[in-house]
Amino acid sequence: MIDTHELKKRDIYLKKLIAFQDTEPVKVVTGIRRCGKSSLLKLMAEHLKNSGISDEQIVEMNFESYVFKEMTADEFYNYVKEHVLPQKRMYFFFDEVQRVPNWEDAINSFRVDFNCDIYITGSNVYLLSSEYSTYLSGRCVEIKMLPLSFTEFLYFHNFEVKEAKSTLGGVRKQVYDIAGVNYELREVFDAYMRFGGMPGIADVGLEQEKTLMLLEGIYSTVIVRDILERENRRGQKKITDPVLLRKIVLYLADNIGSNISISSIGNVLVNEGLLKDGKRKGMPSAHTVQAYVNALLESYFFYDIKRFDVKGKEFLRTLGKFYIVDIGLRNYLLGFRNRDSGHALENVVYFELLRRGYNVAIGKVDNSEVDFIATKADNKLYVQVTESMTSEDVRTRELAPLEKINDNYEKIVLSLNPGLDSSYEGIKSINIIDWLMEE
Repeated sequence: MIDTHELKKRDIYLKKLIAFQDTEPVKVVTGIRRCGKSSLLKLMAEHLKNSGISDEQIVEMNFESYVFKEMTADEFYNYVKEHVLPQKRMYFFFDEVQRVPNWEDAINSFRVDFNCDIYITGSNVYLLSSEYSTYLSGRCVEIKMLPLSFTEFLYFHNFEVKEAKSTLGGVRKQVYDIAGVNYELREVFDAYMRFGGMPGIADVGLEQEKTLMLLEGIYSTVIVRDILERENRRGQKKITDPVLLRKIVLYLADNIGSNISISSIGNVLVNEGLLKDGKRKGMPSAHTVQAYVNALLESYFFYDIKRFDVKGKEFLRTLGKFYIVDIGLRNYLLGFRNRDSGHALENVVYFELLRRGYNVAIGKVDNSEVDFIATKADNKLYVQVTESMTSEDVRTRELAPLEKINDNYEKIVLSLNPGLDSSYEGIKSINIIDWLMEE
């Protein structure tokens, strides 16, 4: 059992759970395996205990544990029923609940039969599929969990950021580790871009060999449990070819931030002899590829993003992009390299925008493209991402699409080297590391 006192806080998510405490909806925490969902439930249970809830009012079950292996929905219901205290409000925490066949029957019965507040996690989008949502009549709220942001990475690895005066009279940030050794902020950011944000890395330290072993374990578990096993269990189209699946994973990881169509993936696979042109096992190759890509999206391994025509004000069906949930996983799959670091930076910015609650699309402006249009409520933000803004050619290329947009919403260019000018005709040039560290 994990000692909850040693758990690192994930305040962005814990605050959301606390905000929904003692409300009717089932709280559903979703996200890729090992991104911290189990720890979040433990943090929430600890919060309840600190606010006066007794241990006996809290029922915690992790269905990855051997104790609850092969449990049926009836056994699940009876186990919980035996632990319910009469006349008391109960708090149920169910981790990886999708491993119980027909688990939704039990969850719905708890809601009806007991005075309870329910929190569940799952590593698969099936948890919130149309069948489940219909079954609970919309009585659930989703907390979407991601691997560590850069600021969380600093905290998890016990780095402290201090500001010092620079020789030019400005302020520069220095980072100190737990032993008091200081680093340039860029060094620590490079470590984040190398090892990624999986919380478990903080336990093994920033050592390449140990980190790669941990990432390999996460990759294998997602592929086996959430894709190969899950498809068999659900009785839907089976994802049965691990070689083909890995090829598609590698292709998507290699092409993050690039415009991709399902047919283009299929063409590459046909050329490599992994798919027969036209049909494979009686199914058109495009349908096969789509099924495998959907499985990867459903396991939160990749996220897809649609294109939005800024002038036509409509979403386009053609050529979306894919981003990988954790840049460390990409480095595990493809090896460490610098040749497409611009796309890697894009990947990090995309997920930071999601963390900040934005809906994100790619922007099409005439024949040019804005990396991200981020919207929430009445706010909108246009974002370009590039490695450096020091070259005049790059500045022209990055600013041109933003200059074509005539509304008054904020427009920014994020880069590792913003150049000397902080603004170009109202378009801000911001250091990406500073932006990631904003509250």
